[in-house]
Amino acid sequence: MLDAASYVWRVLNELVADAARITVLTGAGISTDSGIPDYRGPNGLWTRNPEAARMSTLADYVADPEVRRRAWQSRTTHPAWTAQPNDGHRALVALERSGRLIALLTQNVDELHQRAGSDPGIVVELHGTIWTAECLDCHARTPMADELARVSDDLPDPPCRACGGILKSATISFGQQLDPLVVERAVKAATQCDVFLAIGSSLTVQPAAGLCHVAVDAGAALVVVNAEATPYDGLAALVIRAPISETLAALTGTLGGVR
Repeated sequence: MLDAASYVWRVLNELVADAARITVLTGAGISTDSGIPDYRGPNGLWTRNPEAARMSTLADYVADPEVRRRAWQSRTTHPAWTAQPNDGHRALVALERSGRLIALLTQNVDELHQRAGSDPGIVVELHGTIWTAECLDCHARTPMADELARVSDDLPDPPCRACGGILKSATISFGQQLDPLVVERAVKAATQCDVFLAIGSSLTVQPAAGLCHVAVDAGAALVVVNAEATPYDGLAALVIRAPISETLAALTGTLGGVR
């Protein structure tokens, strides 16, 4: 008789082996091994400092200059600038090279998937990127490094150089709509897969979390890989609590040892 762990791995192997088209959704949990903390986990950024969530809330950011100043200071020391891809990111590159990965949807803003070698053409950044700054008024975009170089005691909240408007990272804040074209791409990928892998996401933020329902309604098997329970566990064909990098390495192993 198989024990519970062996049964989980057997089901995972069967699901992946039988899938011709796989769509992946990643959240903050895949980047924690790279030194970037998640948000809602036991040691998450917002768990340790609930006030930090205000920096990711559009209304607070626009209305309060002090929130913007704190946000710019936080950006100067963000771990994304020095983080390196981990084995989980690299395993998804291997999955792509096997020819089965049709889209890599990510809630992350760190660009570690692309830096690991994922084709930018299949990466869908649902929540944008921290590597670019955007003006909320004229929508001009500039490299984040250029704007961070301007931050100082005399200029703690640098304005847009084109129009003088408010700058923020080109990421989606609470209260800010996702790009409709990005959502369209994500929904299409969710409807066209045999297996939908939700990895390292609390699955509490919409519309990203709702892609799980979209995929299942279209006939896909949902696999949830996350340290904590999610609202979509009951919808999943398989829920895995093992470490993400270990799980993804096992997943690529089911594709004939592709690494």
